[in-house]
Amino acid sequence: MKRRRFIALLGGAGLIWPLVARAQETGKYYRIAIVHPVRRVADMSEEGDRIYRAFFSELRRLGYVEGKNLIVERRSAEGHTGHYPDLTQDVVQLRPNVICASSTQLVSAFKAATTTIPIIGVTDDPIASGLAASLARPGGNITGFSVVVGEEIFGKYLELLRLAADEVLRVGFLLRRAAWEDRYGRSRLEIAQRAGLTLIGAPLSDPIQEPEYRRVFAALASERVQAVIVSDNAENLAHHKLIVALAAQARIPAIYPFRDYAIAGGLMVYGFDVAELWLGVARYVDQILRGANPGELPYQQPTKFELVINLKTAKALGLTLPQSLLARADEVIE
Repeated sequence: MKRRRFIALLGGAGLIWPLVARAQETGKYYRIAIVHPVRRVADMSEEGDRIYRAFFSELRRLGYVEGKNLIVERRSAEGHTGHYPDLTQDVVQLRPNVICASSTQLVSAFKAATTTIPIIGVTDDPIASGLAASLARPGGNITGFSVVVGEEIFGKYLELLRLAADEVLRVGFLLRRAAWEDRYGRSRLEIAQRAGLTLIGAPLSDPIQEPEYRRVFAALASERVQAVIVSDNAENLAHHKLIVALAAQARIPAIYPFRDYAIAGGLMVYGFDVAELWLGVARYVDQILRGANPGELPYQQPTKFELVINLKTAKALGLTLPQSLLARADEVIE
């Protein structure tokens, strides 16, 4: 992988949380790193994606302004999980005061790369993945936000699909093979069964690229699924436009985890408000730069969820969405 420098390196030893407050007293610049498994580096700015607009706006409110007292290192794996080892080493060598990273796999790679640089992670279950000793007191150098799509959220997916499309009985589930074959997949099967639905796994095998998605959608068509749930794994987000196109081609109603899908033409999105969550990431950056120990900052969970409906897509699929469903939407794209 080509290592890219978006901002020139500065020399000096790495800083850990007991030393960060000292930097504030002496008026030095802070260096933070933002690393995402998928999103473009060009979108990681105050003028870019709404997630990062919220993040940088909150940092500005808290007194941190890029170019004045803040240096921002931006990196993206561009959907390639195989780049994580090199990517994390690249970032660690920059010796930032704080690393902000998304996805459990990526944060786990950072955990292997450094035990001293504070990390704010947006992950699934941090305890099950070994990133935290507990939610209340994570320990080590990692804290962040746990965004597990739990049983309640999965049940909501099924409920919304039933409201959107009549007579849905067979639902496909697009996710990584490893997740489908462990307890996560089994628990989702049970939730669907309790709801009187048949859940059909659409497990993705490595390498997760366009041919694999085309294979899986062909398999879903042969299984006569009537709707699809798309999981929140990084590979799906990296291929969100392709997934939306394949669902449209197959004329299958689908529900997705992130707003990006609805903007690309996906029927429905239900999930946590990512921009709202990144306001919290900015506040944790502030606390750590003021000297807080990340291991003593509790892992938080999202409190705001959003339902986005693409009415144009509904019409293209021949769906007449009930007014009761439209009234629940936080945003309707027409």
